[in-house]
Amino acid sequence: MKHIIIVILSLAITSLSFAQIDRSKAPVPGPAPEINIADPIVFDLDNGMKVILSTNNKIPKVSFNLVMGSDPRLEGEKAGLSDLMGDLLLSGTKNREKDQLDQEKDFIGASLFASSNSMYLSVLTKHMDKGLDLMTDVMKNANFPKAEFDRIKKQYESDLYAVKTDPNSMMSNAMYKTLFTEEHPYGEVMTEETLNNITREDVVDLYKKQYTPAGSYLVIVGDINEAEAKKVAEERFGDWEGGVPFEKEYNHGIQPKNNRVIFVEKPGAVQSVINIAFPIPMTPGDEDQIKLSVLNKLLGGGGFGTRLMQNLREDKAYTYGAYTQLNVRRQGSFMSASGNFRNEVTDSAIVQFLYEFQRITEAVPTEEELSLNKASMAGSFARRLESPRTIANFALNIHRNNLPKDYYQTYLKKLSNTSETDILEMAQKYITPNNLNIIVVGNKDVLEKLKQFDGDGEIEILDAFGNPSKEKSYLPADISKTEVLEKYLMAITGTSNMKKANKKLCKIKTIEKKAIIVPDQSPMELKMTTLYKAPNNSVTKMEFNGMVLQEEIINEDRGMSKTMSQQGGFETTHMTDDELKAELKTSAAFTEMALIKNIEDVELLGMEEIEDQTYYVLQYTFGKTTTTGYYNKTTGLKDRGTTLRVTDEGPQSISTKYSDYSKYNGYLLPNTTTQIVEAASMTSTLKEVKFNGKIDDKVFEIEESN
Repeated sequence: MKHIIIVILSLAITSLSFAQIDRSKAPVPGPAPEINIADPIVFDLDNGMKVILSTNNKIPKVSFNLVMGSDPRLEGEKAGLSDLMGDLLLSGTKNREKDQLDQEKDFIGASLFASSNSMYLSVLTKHMDKGLDLMTDVMKNANFPKAEFDRIKKQYESDLYAVKTDPNSMMSNAMYKTLFTEEHPYGEVMTEETLNNITREDVVDLYKKQYTPAGSYLVIVGDINEAEAKKVAEERFGDWEGGVPFEKEYNHGIQPKNNRVIFVEKPGAVQSVINIAFPIPMTPGDEDQIKLSVLNKLLGGGGFGTRLMQNLREDKAYTYGAYTQLNVRRQGSFMSASGNFRNEVTDSAIVQFLYEFQRITEAVPTEEELSLNKASMAGSFARRLESPRTIANFALNIHRNNLPKDYYQTYLKKLSNTSETDILEMAQKYITPNNLNIIVVGNKDVLEKLKQFDGDGEIEILDAFGNPSKEKSYLPADISKTEVLEKYLMAITGTSNMKKANKKLCKIKTIEKKAIIVPDQSPMELKMTTLYKAPNNSVTKMEFNGMVLQEEIINEDRGMSKTMSQQGGFETTHMTDDELKAELKTSAAFTEMALIKNIEDVELLGMEEIEDQTYYVLQYTFGKTTTTGYYNKTTGLKDRGTTLRVTDEGPQSISTKYSDYSKYNGYLLPNTTTQIVEAASMTSTLKEVKFNGKIDDKVFEIEESN
């Protein structure tokens, strides 16, 4: 078969070589093809559910997509409640614990997903009944176990910690808050405070209100006929009861009076994330939507031929990519343009964004660029038609959004008929180049250059969660920085004064720690071994399945790190004298022992209230690394810390939480350490600790550099 395909391709290439083609002209698109989309079968249940069926017998599988009919709710002081509820839906039911639910699902090879407003099941036709047992059990009987609620909530805490260092999350929060405000569900952003306000009872209450048959849609796709679908719908979903769906109208986006500049600081950033966004007065199925989507594609909606890519990447070389997005929703629509740019060209990039927004409102596009972009959109639409699920979703959109029955049948014709004049009209109708939200996430060094773009000359500064940024203020500390460190050392040694603490600390000659690290985004387990030998020798080694992935060695004279290369072998880096000097300033059995010796480099910022706890906040900078430690006023222990490390690739932010302190040979150590590096998080669990065991000096030897 493969040989046949190759022969056919060879013949096609040969025949093309004899054709006379004028490659100086773009190919002329043919007339829009007729689309014959079979009408799905639609029927209603007595409980208010609408069922949409699209039969396809090519594969022995069937899927059930259940979509709730309620509008989104304002959550206020409990922002994030709906997300939490959605993530907890598959945590167990009155009839099945989570493990049993997972085992039964995996046994039949089913896919089962749930969110706050939908549930989806895909299963082999022969296992349909077993799959529906699971789906309807969750739909009617989810019970949100307390243990799972606590686990997911803790996971959310780590995710929120990561937001503070992830520029894309910061940008998203700022954009939605700016476009829709907190008076709209789209503008609500979960924070540590709102998460803490959410109880299990809140989750259960929302589930009961949200998951109700009235106004809901059940989309069935696959190997099932009309009679079977009606029987399944009636038997499995017909007896489902619930209240009326929630309905509410919100603002559809706030248009600024002038260009408005919003800034979110990411300390040390070498790139700025730029997003220029504005609301669009449009709902799904609007008569202008297809024409505006063509404008979006032409301006920056994907591919290298768009205006933004040609300008900002190909011509100016400011970025690897610049894109636009048209987001049309029932409760509020918007258009945005975005990209990542070096600090030094941040203002220049904004100039070009504004230039392209202005240019598209002043003249019609060329016939060639319009034709190429329409052809790309037509091809994408045609590929989507290959999926039966797409056809069913078309029917769902028609019913939910009150679209004309032939909306999708006439899509390609409307696309083909979109003219150069239509694009100009759409631009002049929806794009106002002097009423844009210009949002920048980056280093404060670019702040002064941004003032020229604000209509009022006053830049709004937001925090990572889209709220007005407040200058961090600390309460006055009631002890000195030395006393903070001493209090910690007394706590971890279990002593009542520094004389006893020092005596116990001086007994430490070696420490060997073994831990397991599990990245939250991956099921893999990493093994980390840490060796210390007084006064300044240390080794940190990371392994996976017996392979060394990374190793760092420091002794009194030299420092080295090596990392496994993707090409095989290791990439080895030797520390400079300055880098080694900085590392040795924190080298000790416990970092705080070294900080006391270098107390002049440590600053006590004051006290801070975090999650009902009071912390002494210490900060120090050695080399290119700034570390901030949070020491619990009550226990004296270090509960959290942040590190900002400047590298050649840019700043690296690390947030750390220490918990579950336990005694090892009379010394307290955190059993669990959670680290968030940019947007990735991992949890380290101590498995073994040895004090004053024998460690061969050879492990601290460093090979000569070339």
